[in-house]
Amino acid sequence: MSEKKGQGKLAHAKGTQKSAKSATVTGTAAKGFTDEERAAMKERAQELKAEARRGPHAKKADAERDVLAKIAEMPKPDRAMAERLHAIIKASAPALSPRTWYGMPAYAKEGNVVCFFQSAHKFKARYATFGFSDKANLDEGTVWPVAFALKELTAADEARIGVLVRKAVS
Repeated sequence: MSEKKGQGKLAHAKGTQKSAKSATVTGTAAKGFTDEERAAMKERAQELKAEARRGPHAKKADAERDVLAKIAEMPKPDRAMAERLHAIIKASAPALSPRTWYGMPAYAKEGNVVCFFQSAHKFKARYATFGFSDKANLDEGTVWPVAFALKELTAADEARIGVLVRKAVS
């Protein structure tokens, strides 16, 4: 008798399952991560392995070298912005440590990423992005910006970013 009950429950459970195809809105199966997203995740795994191998004294110098290498790999317009942002961040918030984060230049305080630069080329976007994580001290009321689209950097933009970075680490 208990065998029939078990079979009945199993049969009932099978009857209520939906196929993956019918569960989607469009009727097509989800494609998952893009090639660019998978590459970024692989880069992050490599970054974590490299961090684990480094000694405590070499960590900061090696991390900055990694950031500068990532910046050097970028196409010219993004590379120029990333180089400028690197200088602005180092001048505005010397307490932030450069490091890579998902293959992007990022800047951390006490091991936590505060801000980052994402090249337009990295995810085939029409603009680069300068963003802040939830560790940034930018809270202002109930709504505040945490990422900015960048096509180029003007002197006014650079000044604004410097102020935001200083506030983010305050």
